[in-house]
Amino acid sequence: MELSRKHMEVFNSFFLVYVEVIIFLSCFNLLGLATGSPVVGGNDTDQQALLQFKAKITGYQLEWRGVTCGRKHRRVTKLELQHLKLSGSLSPYVGNISFLRKLSLEGNRFYNKIPQEIGRLRRLQILDLTNNSISGEIPSNLSACSKLIVVYMGSNQLAGEIPALLGHLSQVKFLNFRNNDLRGSIPPSFGNLSSLEELRLEFNGLTGIIPEALGRLTNLSYFMANAQQNAISGIFPMVMFNLSNIIAIDIGANKIQGTLHFDLAVTMPNVEFFSIWGNQIFGQIPIAVWNASSLNILQLNNNRLTGNNKISGRILDRIGNLINLELLDASENQLSGLIPFDIGRHQKLQRFYIDRNFLSGTIPDSIGNLTRLTAVNLAFNNLQGSIPSSLGHCQNLLAMSLSHNNLSGPIPPQAFELPFLSIFLDLKSNYLTGGLPLTVGKLKNLGAFHVSRNRLSGLLPNNLGSCVHLEALILGGNLFEGPIPSSLNSLRGLVLLDVSDNNLSGDVPEFLVSFGALKYLNLSFNDFEGLIPSEGVFKNKSATFVEGNNKLCGGIPELHLSRCNSKTSSDTSLKLKVAIIVVILGVALVFSCLLILWFRKKKELPTTTCAENSILQLSYQSILRATDGFSIQNLLGSGSFGSVYKGILEESGAIIAVKVLNLLNRGASRSFLAECEALRNIRHRNLVKVLTAISGVDYRGNDFKALVYEFIENGSLEEWLHQSINRNESDIVRNLSFFQRVNVAIDVAYALEYLHHQCETTIIHCDLKPSNILLDQEMVGHISDFGLAKILSADRLNYSTNQSSSIGLRGTIGYAPPEYGMGSEISTKGDVYSYGILLLEIFTGKRPTDDMFKEGLSIHNFVEAALPEQVIEITDPILLQERARQGTLKEFTLNDKHLQHLNSIFEIGLTCSAESPTERMDMSDVVSKLCSIRVKLLHPTRVHRERQALYIAQSTGT
Repeated sequence: MELSRKHMEVFNSFFLVYVEVIIFLSCFNLLGLATGSPVVGGNDTDQQALLQFKAKITGYQLEWRGVTCGRKHRRVTKLELQHLKLSGSLSPYVGNISFLRKLSLEGNRFYNKIPQEIGRLRRLQILDLTNNSISGEIPSNLSACSKLIVVYMGSNQLAGEIPALLGHLSQVKFLNFRNNDLRGSIPPSFGNLSSLEELRLEFNGLTGIIPEALGRLTNLSYFMANAQQNAISGIFPMVMFNLSNIIAIDIGANKIQGTLHFDLAVTMPNVEFFSIWGNQIFGQIPIAVWNASSLNILQLNNNRLTGNNKISGRILDRIGNLINLELLDASENQLSGLIPFDIGRHQKLQRFYIDRNFLSGTIPDSIGNLTRLTAVNLAFNNLQGSIPSSLGHCQNLLAMSLSHNNLSGPIPPQAFELPFLSIFLDLKSNYLTGGLPLTVGKLKNLGAFHVSRNRLSGLLPNNLGSCVHLEALILGGNLFEGPIPSSLNSLRGLVLLDVSDNNLSGDVPEFLVSFGALKYLNLSFNDFEGLIPSEGVFKNKSATFVEGNNKLCGGIPELHLSRCNSKTSSDTSLKLKVAIIVVILGVALVFSCLLILWFRKKKELPTTTCAENSILQLSYQSILRATDGFSIQNLLGSGSFGSVYKGILEESGAIIAVKVLNLLNRGASRSFLAECEALRNIRHRNLVKVLTAISGVDYRGNDFKALVYEFIENGSLEEWLHQSINRNESDIVRNLSFFQRVNVAIDVAYALEYLHHQCETTIIHCDLKPSNILLDQEMVGHISDFGLAKILSADRLNYSTNQSSSIGLRGTIGYAPPEYGMGSEISTKGDVYSYGILLLEIFTGKRPTDDMFKEGLSIHNFVEAALPEQVIEITDPILLQERARQGTLKEFTLNDKHLQHLNSIFEIGLTCSAESPTERMDMSDVVSKLCSIRVKLLHPTRVHRERQALYIAQSTGT
């Protein structure tokens, strides 16, 4: 709307004409073709300069958007050409636009150097060249632009030193040179910039010291000089701590020396962000630090690659005053003492890192009050006692490490009841005892689980196989016994499996051969027996370790195992044959009994049609009672093929969902068969579980068909994304956070990957949309409603219906791929298209059928036009409100990264929803990319470092 308003202003004030028309109330001819030397001082000068400017670039449209002229002299005053995908070099003629006050070229592809002629722009107030590929040095004569207020040159390829003459820009408030290749030192002349509010120099190659003259900048709010390659040294000038307006100081990863002997709370009462990590600072943390009540982020930790902070003293004695603290990182120092018993007072704390110190005592129970905590690392200390069960209250935890301490006792079951724990759980190198609690199966999102070098015992629980997202499972150096559970067959994403140094026995599971991602397998020093396979990970000697198992045989020669005894093989073969015969006879007997029962009851009660593996046998009468006669109060929703009711079984009290087919609707019976066939033999944590199916007659003698599902507590994704306009004021507003949306998107992707690639026969859902995705109590997504599903077997057997829930096509308007409308055969790429649209909807908050999408505009085009620079404009406003409510400096500093991840998610959605099926991604690739984004979301550098450490562990960890 603003762009349209600007267009109208420009159109009304400066009507575009061709060269041959006389210019009256316009500044210049935008489409003119005149050439020649510029004439200084008039409209013609601006015209020629703009034409020369345009000649140097490509990608520019015929109309001159973003050009503003002054009302008095009709001269160009603003060039606002940001995010237009322009490419080329900056023309020296830009220096002739002498009335120019704002030059904004942010987010394009300009390259080469900044022309010296830019120093002629004496009226210039705003210069923004951010996010291009501009190289060369910063022109020193930029200092002649004495009216400059804003200078943004971040994220380019600028080199050389920062010109000292820039210290003459007395009116400048914002200097941003971050993320370039600048060398040399910070000019002491910057101390003359009395109006300066923001100085950003991070991610360069600066050296030298921080000038004491900066202590004169009384208006300075942000000083950011943390390093990627910076090596600023010397002692941090204490005079800078007198800058009472400072909000953020970041000098991390440099070579700053000295002690901390300032009164942060008194001299910097407004400081929110204070980072000195990875330097050479030593001594005690001043008490004043713990009184800085405005602090959101405090980073005092060491980075072993760039420095050796040796901060010492008793930790957190006065931490209680830091009421707004969200991130505390004091790791890798020499801190001692106890973790305060009232640590739970800091209910805004989200990330807590105090690993690699000399802390002692116990982990306080009050840590369970930190309900916003997303990451905690207490590793490499001298902590003792038990793991507090109160950690189960920290329901937002994504990563936790308590390794290398002296913790003892059993692992509390509550520690595994953390639904979002998805990065890693590291408890290695302690003195933990007992078995793994059965609640371990609730860690369904966990990526890495490390409990090696403890004293854990007992059998490995079967429900460990429920942790289907595990990539690293390290259990070595314990007292576990018994076989490796067959349920681990579901851990198909494992990259690293280490069960060494235990008392495990039995055969080596054959299913490990099919683990394509497995790169490291350590079975050494157990009591395994029998044949070692020679395929998969087992054919790689450097990836497989089996020594210390004297009863193993076979395998590749490099493993140096004995040959398997032929008698043993014969005995095994005989036993196998006998077992097969017994099983066949048993199955035949059971089948015969079932057949007799079926004939006897065929006319009396409904019979199950598609639930051979069901755990319930229900009659029409029991369903009728469970749903209170299919009452309207129990109605959960309706579709074209039937209605879904909530029910409570009398016998067990279990809550169920019952889908009753409307058999008067054409295609409903085929829908029933399609859903039965699709759900017959599939099991996946992200698919709604069918309990049984009923087909028979009701009490009136009419045909009756119903499917009984597990009840999913939190309703559909549709309800969470789009609040009803008829919602009562008393209703609770339910919103999904950014991370919850990422998790749901991954859940759905996992389910589709399973249907497309891991089932015995490929299954295509054909109707993926938010109303068919249900969220359970842990906000895990489950795909439901297989009424339109198609099974692609070898003979192309098809039980699907051709009728859609909204049109005569497979799928729903807005989500169905375009090729289905042209009669094309359905394929997995159709589901991928629907998933892409769904992904765009999840993060824009807009349905593909929204009223705004008309006259050729679709949700796909809407998102595509906004990328990469206008991501914030298309993001669901609910997410933006969430950021505004948090309103912290942390959110500001993470802004670029969050937008980068959001950009990547939208790109995945666009690729999946491409018009051509051949251009769409495979669901396996979608899962891989989204999981990679989720890993980076928490804390890109630290999480990568921690997770990499888990993956490259050679045996039981370090």
